[in-house]
Amino acid sequence: MTPARFVASLQHLAFDHVFNPYADRCPVSDLEDAPRIRSELLGKMIEAASARALDALWIGRDFSYRGGRRTGLAFTDDAYLDEHAGRWGLNVRRPVHGSMVKERSAGAVWNLLSRIESNVFLWNVFPMHPHEPGNPFSNRAHSALERNAGRMLLEHLVLLLNPSTIIAIGNDAERTVRGLGDSVASIRTAKVRHPSYGGQVEFRAGMRTLYGVR
Repeated sequence: MTPARFVASLQHLAFDHVFNPYADRCPVSDLEDAPRIRSELLGKMIEAASARALDALWIGRDFSYRGGRRTGLAFTDDAYLDEHAGRWGLNVRRPVHGSMVKERSAGAVWNLLSRIESNVFLWNVFPMHPHEPGNPFSNRAHSALERNAGRMLLEHLVLLLNPSTIIAIGNDAERTVRGLGDSVASIRTAKVRHPSYGGQVEFRAGMRTLYGVR
């Protein structure tokens, strides 16, 4: 599977009470061509990452309404969109209008990632924004059906990027990585606490142990 086909497969996925940032347009915050902007950026990032020796794939749970719903990138809010694209030598146009919105988990991840020079690709078990029925600006955990779709995408992404290490950020990510079986048999795996719900201190401690950063 090529990066372009991978993004196309994302664009064709649809679930109830889920915002797909690569196919859906938010009438409140998105520019007219926001889905295209997010899709093209992701495709270029995957192309750039697949052409390098990838140190690690960091995997979280799913997008939030303050982060990936707007940017289309895991652990990335408006404030870190330029920095994220810049790590892969890319420029990006914001897909949303209005004031910048920040997400706490994105801040925790980038506070650490900015001190790490090795190539790291950020992803989620379910790379879309699941929300409560009737409330698009809320967050919910993804369902088993959604997780299965995400696991298949993750298998393809691992083959595309061939990371040296997979770091599961949180229990949902760890369960999904374990479920990959032979796909990750030759890849080193590790788990750290997710920075949400009071887990920032443990997240930082776990990553510091893995990367030796202060």
